[in-house]
Amino acid sequence: MNSKRIFKTLCFGLAIVIINSCNTIQQSQITSPTGNIKVNVFTLPNGQAAYTVLYKNVLVLDTSLLGFEFTDAPELKKGLTIAKTKTQKFSETWEMPWGEQRFVENTYNELTVLFEEQKGLKRQLKAEFRVYDDGFGFRFHFPKQKNMEKVFIAEERTNFNLTGNHTCWWIPGDWDIYEHLINKTSFADIDALGKRKHLNLAQTYIPVNAVNTPLTMKTQDGLYLSFHEAALIDYSGITLEVDAENLQMRSNLVGSERNPYKVERQTPFNTPWRTVQIAEKAGDLVESRLILNLNEPNKLGDVSWIKPTKYVGIWWEMHLEKSSWDMASGRHGATTENTKHYIDFAAANGIGAVLVEGWNTGWENWVGSNREGIFDFVTPYPDYDLEEIVRYSNEKGVRMIMHHETSSAVTTYDQQLDTAYALMNHYGIDMVKTGYVGTIIPKGEYHHGQWMVNHYMRVLQMAAKNKVAVNSHEPIMATGLRRTYPNDVSREGLRGQEFNAWASDGGNPPHHLPTVAFTRMLAGPIDFTPGIFNIKLNPYKPNNQVNTTIAHQLALYVVIYSPLQMAADLPEYYEGHPAFQFIRDVGVDWEQTRVINGEIGEYITIARQERETLNWFLGSITNETARELVIKTDFLKPGITYMATIYADGIDAHWDKNPTSYKITSIEVNSESDLFLKLASGGGAAISLIAKED
Repeated sequence: MNSKRIFKTLCFGLAIVIINSCNTIQQSQITSPTGNIKVNVFTLPNGQAAYTVLYKNVLVLDTSLLGFEFTDAPELKKGLTIAKTKTQKFSETWEMPWGEQRFVENTYNELTVLFEEQKGLKRQLKAEFRVYDDGFGFRFHFPKQKNMEKVFIAEERTNFNLTGNHTCWWIPGDWDIYEHLINKTSFADIDALGKRKHLNLAQTYIPVNAVNTPLTMKTQDGLYLSFHEAALIDYSGITLEVDAENLQMRSNLVGSERNPYKVERQTPFNTPWRTVQIAEKAGDLVESRLILNLNEPNKLGDVSWIKPTKYVGIWWEMHLEKSSWDMASGRHGATTENTKHYIDFAAANGIGAVLVEGWNTGWENWVGSNREGIFDFVTPYPDYDLEEIVRYSNEKGVRMIMHHETSSAVTTYDQQLDTAYALMNHYGIDMVKTGYVGTIIPKGEYHHGQWMVNHYMRVLQMAAKNKVAVNSHEPIMATGLRRTYPNDVSREGLRGQEFNAWASDGGNPPHHLPTVAFTRMLAGPIDFTPGIFNIKLNPYKPNNQVNTTIAHQLALYVVIYSPLQMAADLPEYYEGHPAFQFIRDVGVDWEQTRVINGEIGEYITIARQERETLNWFLGSITNETARELVIKTDFLKPGITYMATIYADGIDAHWDKNPTSYKITSIEVNSESDLFLKLASGGGAAISLIAKED
């Protein structure tokens, strides 16, 4: 931190003391349980609410303003006074029904500040700050009051005033999709509008120079920050508008062309939490459960019917153009015969489920402007016998995953939610993958606006009613709602594996997933669909390829978290392949997670212990740079011997020149061992650590 910034910090603290004596500025303060994070909440001389944040007495966020603008009422920003404050401490440990770990510590100190207008309408607004040792969150509560019954928010004016020109990893503040490559620039060089030409996207709308969240930063002092939101319910998703000159961000909510406002609510209500994770190591961002903790506990009760699993499916072959979703093409993939082939493969290899895309009528006309009413979600194509498939899968002990591609004709899907989910309930199908490709119908709505946020919630609640878990594609970004609704098991929300098969820009570069782990994955589980062995995609897509090694693909089953993990390649590329054993063995539900090492966009190593066993699995991936790593196995249980099977890059492996070179070795290890990993360019390593019986 430079001397000018230190002077500013000290002067600001002194000003609080002096001006408080004149009752011009009011201030309240709250610290994290260890005292490392300190949040000051106060009003400026003009009565505007603001806050600052310090980490170990170093300023992290300078004076950051708070307020709201409305379409039908004066702004609620200035002329405020602090009418009342309240502080409390809270600590609990709660159990995840599934997840990255079984038990989560939820310990924080809370400050609630009641702001009140001194003149005019004399409206009230509460700000609630919860400060943890790994970051903080704050939200606003609009009480029920005479002069504020129905609220039409034009814009939430939440600011984040940075203390330097930090290094940032970001995607554009697109109101319609998150499927962008992640950029790395200084904060002042963020240029979302300069990247308007987005190839291969079905929909995109970027109105201002803003970024989507999670937004991850690294300061010059080596501190890591991540900005996001938690508990997004009946509100618009947030983007962060960039003020490069002043090194500030302010909220820019996703809007609608159908309404002049961005949020419509009836008081009383809460906004989502605005979250900032703070860490001294990049891996601590991944281990943080702050987003989850800011959500309410499970509302569904017994969710033992939600079972994490691996799956295969009729999906990748469509992206390779081996088959198609529609029947009219003559290359229909979702036939009864082909589905049984996948069921047989899953049963033979201990894979728990099969996904089938293209099973229902309507795929001939699913793109374009006339999409409303095209799909129905109960009528199979004539060559897909749903009842026989369910019977056969039950016989083989394999679960089926339903697929609902809406083509973003959301009104059509809304009309069929009850019958579609009743059908799944009838057949005992307890998982669905939903999709929203294309621009939203009704016209004028965007994927990340309040209208769609409420639609996604309706789907989640209808699914819960019918005991169905939801894996949503083209979603709103995850905000930790899986704690409250555990059937919200996974989402896409990033540039996925399919871009390697059909994108004209070369696909996802090797540094993509070592970046995703520290950005998108902070929001929640990702359905990325790893496990491609036919890296060069021959003979189907000779001009495309997956830009990693096979060992990198294996490591993703541990690094990129989801309770649903797809073995995405065609079954023929797994048959007889020794490396497929790792996919058979790897867990999907975890007792605990340890981030061993990592730097954003460069490399990451994660170890996870499988629930109900002593077994661990480790994944390590790198970007274009080959590297050697020493992994200490002190996470293993002392006194136990483990058989470590290491799936590593071959000596001549390279993501482009020789991506299928790999080697498998086995050694005995314990909690005092060291593992030496040599990762190729774009490579990785996957290790199963199986506890040996006495």
